[in-house]
Amino acid sequence: MKRNILVFPCGSEIGLDIYSSVKYSTYFRLIGASSIDDHGKFVYEEYISDVPYVTASDFIPTMARIVKERQIDAIYPTMDLVITVLKEHETELGCRVVSSSLETTRICLSKELTYKKLRGVIRVPLIYYPSDIPQNAFPVFAKPNIGYGAKGTMKLKTQEEVDAFIKDKDDLLILEYLPGEEFTVDCFTDKDGHLLYSAARKRTRVKDGISVNTSFAEDQDEFEEIAKKINERIEFRGAWFYQVKRDKDGQLCLLEIASRLGGSSLLSRAVGVNFALLSLFDAFDYKISVSKNNYHVELDRALDNRYKTNLEFDSVYCDYDDCLILDTNKVNVELVKFLYQCVNQGKKLYLLSKHDGDLKKELHHFRLEALFDEVIHIDRESDKVDYIHSSKALFIDDSNAERVNVKTKLNIPVFSPEMVDVLMK
Repeated sequence: MKRNILVFPCGSEIGLDIYSSVKYSTYFRLIGASSIDDHGKFVYEEYISDVPYVTASDFIPTMARIVKERQIDAIYPTMDLVITVLKEHETELGCRVVSSSLETTRICLSKELTYKKLRGVIRVPLIYYPSDIPQNAFPVFAKPNIGYGAKGTMKLKTQEEVDAFIKDKDDLLILEYLPGEEFTVDCFTDKDGHLLYSAARKRTRVKDGISVNTSFAEDQDEFEEIAKKINERIEFRGAWFYQVKRDKDGQLCLLEIASRLGGSSLLSRAVGVNFALLSLFDAFDYKISVSKNNYHVELDRALDNRYKTNLEFDSVYCDYDDCLILDTNKVNVELVKFLYQCVNQGKKLYLLSKHDGDLKKELHHFRLEALFDEVIHIDRESDKVDYIHSSKALFIDDSNAERVNVKTKLNIPVFSPEMVDVLMK
């Protein structure tokens, strides 16, 4: 029987990455939850909305109720503050929280605590008192002690700029400015404290604190050595990461550490290291090992689109030329994906075509002959609308004239090939 895993908040980039990493697992069943409806609502098949914010007084009681009602075996938190709060109340929640220890999550939540813990172990940035910054230290870099991404950060060039920026701001750190290249190092530590994996990746293009274009660094040795030192000093369990940047002399200096998987750590999944799945197995005390494929891979991220419609249909009528088959020799894999989704849902599939060739032979060539309940091969003078016999059908065709004709006479939904993504679940 699958274990029930509650992912919260599920619509964050990390929550969406967890879904894509675990959705085919035969061991775990994912349930998404969020405080506000976001993209998670379109991705998770099981979804819980209107969970109180993590700072609300009824957050823990609500989560405990969800755990009991949904028989949750573990909560997989996806944001730093959420990790710490849930770990603080793990006993009250009545289930496991997938993360490192409470002490570790508290250290990682605070950059000041992180630097204090690791000063003298690895290179950490200099911290200045806002009112006593040496003139030769400028420019400096201001960032919140507790925060993530690039929110609330600023490069400051003069004391006047510092004074203006810190006004009315609490818990702000003034740090030395690091001008060099930035890296994220994705790591995994098992339940026995062994560092099983580390991989540095270049943050080539960054948006909202997440690497939207990233690839592995060429030389991993110096990053692995830092990972080992951090792992010896701080007790991790499961996926974690650290970020470093080169100083003016080219030396790597720590920016921050997080006790969770990193945004765009999917780059490691692309070579066989699935952080989310490994963390879940480790959380339930499975003995695990890590192995990876050796090939070059580059990850580039963009906005994803998901749709929800109120369409109800029992059958699909689909065209062949320039619809199922593109440029006479390529299968439209996105359309085939939708058609197999319909197979899973028990819907009838009909190929309705005026193709000028041996349709049966060509379907065999493309290995599609068994996909359809019926192949309806008509001549050029026939009207496709006469062969559609369900009032709850969908019609997919590249021809606008055909779509208009079917829509006008039957009033059923019609789709061109590029619209099929609207139908995907």
